[in-house]
Amino acid sequence: MRQRLAALAAVAVLALAACNGTGSSNAPTGGTPAASSGTAAGCVIGVSWNNYDQERWKKADEPAIKAAIAAGGGTYTSTDAHDSSDQQNKDIQTLVNQHVKVIILLAKDATAVLPAVTAAEQAGVQIIGYDRLIEDPKALYITFDNKRVGTIMAQTLLGVQPTGNYAIIKGDPGDPNAAFLRSGMDDGGLKDAVSSGKVKIVGEVNTPNWDTTGAKNEMQAILNANNNKVDAVLSENDGMATGVSQALQAVGLTIPLSGQDGDAAALNRVALGQQTVSVWKNAFALGETAGSAAIQMCGGTALADVKAPSDLPAATKPADLNTHDFTTPGNNTVKSIILNPTPILKANLADVITAGWVTKDQVCTGVAAGAVAACG
Repeated sequence: MRQRLAALAAVAVLALAACNGTGSSNAPTGGTPAASSGTAAGCVIGVSWNNYDQERWKKADEPAIKAAIAAGGGTYTSTDAHDSSDQQNKDIQTLVNQHVKVIILLAKDATAVLPAVTAAEQAGVQIIGYDRLIEDPKALYITFDNKRVGTIMAQTLLGVQPTGNYAIIKGDPGDPNAAFLRSGMDDGGLKDAVSSGKVKIVGEVNTPNWDTTGAKNEMQAILNANNNKVDAVLSENDGMATGVSQALQAVGLTIPLSGQDGDAAALNRVALGQQTVSVWKNAFALGETAGSAAIQMCGGTALADVKAPSDLPAATKPADLNTHDFTTPGNNTVKSIILNPTPILKANLADVITAGWVTKDQVCTGVAAGAVAACG
């Protein structure tokens, strides 16, 4: 994977040098309007980030998106809403004014963004809902199987802690992924465990902005309300799991804990035995898929005919490369490309190191010699 990304990046340098300009991560820049010949040459593709400060976007998603766009002859530009729905609506209009032909949209709030999406489409701009669903039949939805992520979390924790008091720390209520993850947990056996009385949910709360400090405060409140009698925590991502872990350590608890995203701190916790699983969504592959899809759309390819790249890693690649219909919670049908997530546990930590996602030093800091195979 590292070799493929490096190759794409090399192509990006050459292709971008031939273009009229590129956008930065934090401020939009102008570009040349897309050619009308039906090809992607010169096509300007914009990315609207909800909050570029998150580690993952700058480390993996953006470089892969940029490289795929450049390899297809396009130009990249971007905006950063800094976690503001109002700003993101303005950002989308800014991109429209820059004559972008496709916007890759990481929505802060999937509902609040709809007016700006509609206006962009009326101006002839196509939309890719990136990693977060937009209730819009005209948009292409590119993501990982988020229900499957929740299923993996529940199955993993129930495998090591089949009974007891569970807390559930969910993500932002405005992000549809939070609900998909929670539904997947039920599919992974949590609903049955609760119905049978084996598991009791003693705290369940949404966390605005998927915030680490918010999750820490929520976990502290749950611990206080239950005299610290919590046996496992289903946290919907690694950033929140960081806050949860801090709250648990403060009361001397080391219990099964889930997360997702493959954050370096979380993978280190997996190695140390402080977190059970981090479900890794290979963001290099997701970014490459979105950039490739945007280039295809710029060239006139209909949504039904857009395909995922053929060189995606086997663990991530969907069963076939075609788009498929996805029925949304709002009963809309959107075209989608859905990649596969990978559970990372202590036994397979080497996978993320080999992929170039994190370094061995990041994973193995503080790990006793011989305790984890990946750490030697």
